[in-house]
Amino acid sequence: MKRSRSSLLALALLAFAAAMVASPCVALAATAGSDTGAFQQALERGVLIALAASYAFGVATSLTPCVYPMIAITVSVFGAKEAKSRAQGMLLSATFVAGVVCLFTPMGVASALTGRGFGSALGNPWVVAIIAVVFLALAASLFGAFELALPESVNNRLAAAGGAGYRGAFVLGLLCGLVAAPCVGPFLFGLLGWIATTRNVALGSAAMASYGLGLGTLFFVVGAFAVNLPKAGAWMMGIKWLGGVALAYMALAYVRDGVPHLAAMRVLEDVPLVALTGAGALAVGLVLGGVHVAAERRRSPIARFSRVAKLASIVPAVVGLFVVLTWWQGQGRAMASEGGASARIIAWESSEPSAVARASQEHKPLLVDFGASWCGACKELDEKTFPDPRVVAQGGRFVALHVDATDDDDAEVGRLRRKYGALEGLPVLVAFGTDGKEAIRFTEFVAPERLAPALASVR
Repeated sequence: MKRSRSSLLALALLAFAAAMVASPCVALAATAGSDTGAFQQALERGVLIALAASYAFGVATSLTPCVYPMIAITVSVFGAKEAKSRAQGMLLSATFVAGVVCLFTPMGVASALTGRGFGSALGNPWVVAIIAVVFLALAASLFGAFELALPESVNNRLAAAGGAGYRGAFVLGLLCGLVAAPCVGPFLFGLLGWIATTRNVALGSAAMASYGLGLGTLFFVVGAFAVNLPKAGAWMMGIKWLGGVALAYMALAYVRDGVPHLAAMRVLEDVPLVALTGAGALAVGLVLGGVHVAAERRRSPIARFSRVAKLASIVPAVVGLFVVLTWWQGQGRAMASEGGASARIIAWESSEPSAVARASQEHKPLLVDFGASWCGACKELDEKTFPDPRVVAQGGRFVALHVDATDDDDAEVGRLRRKYGALEGLPVLVAFGTDGKEAIRFTEFVAPERLAPALASVR
């Protein structure tokens, strides 16, 4: 009975981890936006959603083969299992988690600060290529091609650093990410790459703190409540496989979104047969991935097929996932375009002096939209909000100006961003009344049901 319960818990952990690792792809399949801006879009939908996503990545990381087996050992090192009371065990475990959070939070700050030019750089094909190569390398590390690991002698010293007590717990928390680098690294770097696109220090640091809390959750549970986790096993290889597929997909997605005019992309978006072929390839990859995980079980009769199945599963799984999600997003964009085509379209001007002069002469309010090709939320505005009949009806009263801020080095773009206070991030949507005073401002994706009444209030 005990073994049955442990097996059920292990299966539950695997299912949860699979959902956590695959959740960005699944969520993005339900939208028409760009999935390379997933984290930024999550922030724009609400801070809690973004922080929950970061926490989920942390929990998924804790279930990998580099972290999960060391949970019980680490908890024993800083003395939580030998605590004299439940309260002391909880405090020791919380101190360890605090160390983990203190390790990762500065990384979020640094990523947001250094990423201030990252968004505009995504318009450069060379930058996109470098990012894709990095994500492919991270995926390869999860597939077992190499390990992002410190020397074993250093690992052994780090694992024993600090000793028992609160000081030892905090130090071990600080070193946790280094000891578990082979599995923490790919998840961590992927998340930091997303944070760089937000260029928001407060939210970036909060997201990394949430990641640290997620990574430390199982450590806290084991240390505070003396819980015995299911034994490490082949199911953790499945988590690494899922993470590798997700990161490899992101590499291809960066190329797709960075070079949107590729003819191949139009084929993937428009031809249903291609989508069916992709779905078949994905199914084959999942089956082979399942064979790989099953072959990793102790005394598995198919153990000799583990490596072959893993190698054979990677290409169909990654390519199949890419084809299916690209087609799905293409269909979403097509539906949005058809919806917008049935209504009058807002007539955007591209010359700021001309738009300002016309607004003054015709005594009309002025609507200014700052966007860029690399901005996921800007694309959502173009696809979901601006074509909406309610927004079009109100937007017709305005002189509408669109500023393409893709190239930050353009002197005119810089001038306009300074003039309208659009320096930090994109999108920025500003409306001015007929008196020339600013009436409303949005600095995130805004749904049509929210924008339409806001525009109606501008006179």
